[in-house]
Amino acid sequence: MYKQATKISDEIGYMEPLSSNGTTRMRRLLLTGIGGSIGIHTFAHIMHNTDWEIVGIDSFRHKGWTDRLQVTLGDHPDWRKRVTIITHDLVAPFSSLTKEKIGRVDYIISMASLSDVEASIQDPVTLIRNNVELATNLLEYARETHPEVFLQFSTDEVYGPTESKEHAHAEWSPIIPSNPYAASKACQEAIAISYWRTYNVPVVIVNAMNTFGEMQQSSKYPVIIQKRIAQGEKILVHGQEGDIGSRSYIHSRNASDALLFILKNLPPHLHEAGTADKPDRYNIAGDRQVDNLELIKLIARFMGKEARYELVDSYRTRPGHDKHYGLDRSKLEKEGWRPPLSFEESLKNTIEWQQAHQEWIE
Repeated sequence: MYKQATKISDEIGYMEPLSSNGTTRMRRLLLTGIGGSIGIHTFAHIMHNTDWEIVGIDSFRHKGWTDRLQVTLGDHPDWRKRVTIITHDLVAPFSSLTKEKIGRVDYIISMASLSDVEASIQDPVTLIRNNVELATNLLEYARETHPEVFLQFSTDEVYGPTESKEHAHAEWSPIIPSNPYAASKACQEAIAISYWRTYNVPVVIVNAMNTFGEMQQSSKYPVIIQKRIAQGEKILVHGQEGDIGSRSYIHSRNASDALLFILKNLPPHLHEAGTADKPDRYNIAGDRQVDNLELIKLIARFMGKEARYELVDSYRTRPGHDKHYGLDRSKLEKEGWRPPLSFEESLKNTIEWQQAHQEWIE
């Protein structure tokens, strides 16, 4: 499943550090949420494109599945010697024994979070507490261990909606979250910034658009579309003709390529005492903004089927669900990053893989 992507980023400005005896030492990454639908692609992409060791942490109580790791490591048994999996709920601080298992790490990607918007609307307290506590515990660990980079993975939703399909938020736009999930991610960012300013934790914030990919859970919209088309069921599309919600979808593997590009090529800006500076922040978005009806028609075409759909105006009855989200990705592009695969090519590959692996969409 995981074909090596075109390497957009060569080793520009990147050198493996030397150990005390002058030899090159292995880089080590701590990746939280490794069993999630984005985390598993990040794990696979880094294993494909580096010789690093990865320590993966997941509670496996929420959207992190051991099945994803079993499939991925089953395809690549040689990776087992470079990965350490630790089952741990980040709502609890690391014990001394867990810290010993983790060992030295050069980079931390803070990806683990509860991420379901609807669940956050139905039970906001549980989700907010979970996401704030896990971020704080991981930042405390970073304050103690001094990694070279602490990459806080966040969402486009912290900025709130855009005015239309044509608009996009740039980095450091005003933070105006619409739902408790988005608010919890904004809280994570704020805490990370405070640790960057107060303790010099080398924080970099990334805001990513809606992701999709192989092995994504069946509650996510692209998978729901595929299931309903396959079963000949009607799909409800929120909006009216000429006014349908849109997103800039990006494959999880493309998003992972951006994360690796940042780790290798963009050393974090550290706080300069006495100044009103900010940590580095980068937007990760797909190459095309599509509305929900366009997405349905594309998936149907790749499946070789017709889609049945109905437009419904339900925005007033769905508070916290925004019509348009968009991110301006020009800053990262100016640094030299491009997604290895286009949106349509990534979507086609994903649909074909899931059609051949029906167990993942059932």
